[in-house]
Amino acid sequence: MSKVNSNFLFNSIAPFYGLFYKTQKKHYKKIIEDMSGKLDLTAFKTVLDVGCGTGALCSVLNEIGLEVTGVDPAEKMLNIARNKPENKTIRFIKANASEGLPFDLKTFDISLASYVAHGLQPHERKQMYAEMSRVTSSKVIIYDYNEKRSLPITIAEWLEGGDYFHFIRNAKAEMESCECELRQCFSDVEMVNVSPRAAWYICTPI
Repeated sequence: MSKVNSNFLFNSIAPFYGLFYKTQKKHYKKIIEDMSGKLDLTAFKTVLDVGCGTGALCSVLNEIGLEVTGVDPAEKMLNIARNKPENKTIRFIKANASEGLPFDLKTFDISLASYVAHGLQPHERKQMYAEMSRVTSSKVIIYDYNEKRSLPITIAEWLEGGDYFHFIRNAKAEMESCECELRQCFSDVEMVNVSPRAAWYICTPI
C-alpha cells in the first residue's frame, strides 16, 4: 500500500478506530503489567510511541508515570488522541518513522511501535527500526504479530495489503540483521510472546 493510500485509509477509519480506545487501553495495561517482570517500563522516564493512532498506548504509559510523546502520520488519529481529557500532558506530533523522526540522537529512554511493523514494506520497516534505534537510548519494543496465524487475521491483513505474511516469518531475523548507513540497528533482539499470536520484540539500540 502506498504512503498516500495508507494515510487516506487511517484518516478515514480514525472515528471508527476511536471507538475501541477504552478496550485498547485495558489491553495495553494488562500486557505491560504481565511483562513487568521481564521489562519494567516504570523504571524509565521518557518514551516515544511510534504509530500512536488514537493514543491508547500513550495514555497507559502516561498513567504509569512516563513522559510520553506519540507520533503518527494520520492527523485525524492524532486529533482524537489530543481530544482525550487524560491526554492533555502528552505531546502528539505528526510524523512518519519510515521517513525520519524529528528528534535528536537518544532523545528517549525507550520507544515502542504497536502493530505498525507488519503493515509496512521491508524498506520502510528498516528505516523505522533505524530511526527508533537512533532516538532511543535503552530499549526499542516492537509489539506485533508472531508467526502463529489465525484465519480472521490472515484475511484482514491480505485485504490491507501490507507485508504481514513476510513479516511474521522473518521478524526477529529482520531486526537482528537491520543495517542503515553501514551501521547495525540493534545489538540484541529478544522475542517474548505476550499472547498466542503476538510478541514483544525487545531490541537494544546501538
